[in-house]
Amino acid sequence: MFVIGYKAFNGNFTNRSGYKFKVGQTYHVDGAIKWGNNGNGFHICTNFEECFRYVDSNNFILTEVIGFGKLIKYDDEYNGYFDMYVCENMRIIRTISRKEIIEMAKTLWEDRLYNFIRTFSLTDEEAKEIETVSKGKQKILKDIDYYHNGNKNAYRS
Repeated sequence: MFVIGYKAFNGNFTNRSGYKFKVGQTYHVDGAIKWGNNGNGFHICTNFEECFRYVDSNNFILTEVIGFGKLIKYDDEYNGYFDMYVCENMRIIRTISRKEIIEMAKTLWEDRLYNFIRTFSLTDEEAKEIETVSKGKQKILKDIDYYHNGNKNAYRS
């Protein structure tokens, strides 16, 4: 079994444990595969925007990956995150540029775009691009106003 998805790393291409990674390499973990901060395996999201809750979105590397071997699926329905996996093996296919991330974000449906806006540090220009493609979607405009512009009253109107 395999899953194609995304994984974010710190800006120096390390994970939260400090382990260093490289594009084109395949990685393996031994032992039982478990989800969570004290789990074991490689965490992969099938929705790219969900990766940003795990890294500093001002200093990150987003990659496209393939997870294979033993897999466990995890849904965090309470927080609105779905189709996340922990895998026994992972191959890093490529990095994804910031420009490509914004282009991908502009195609997201509303709930996924909300997850992106609340966890990704948009520049002013990027926020305007998202606003432009979200005309008429008041929830998205309020999300940008609240999370990007810092307007704590954005949802009150």
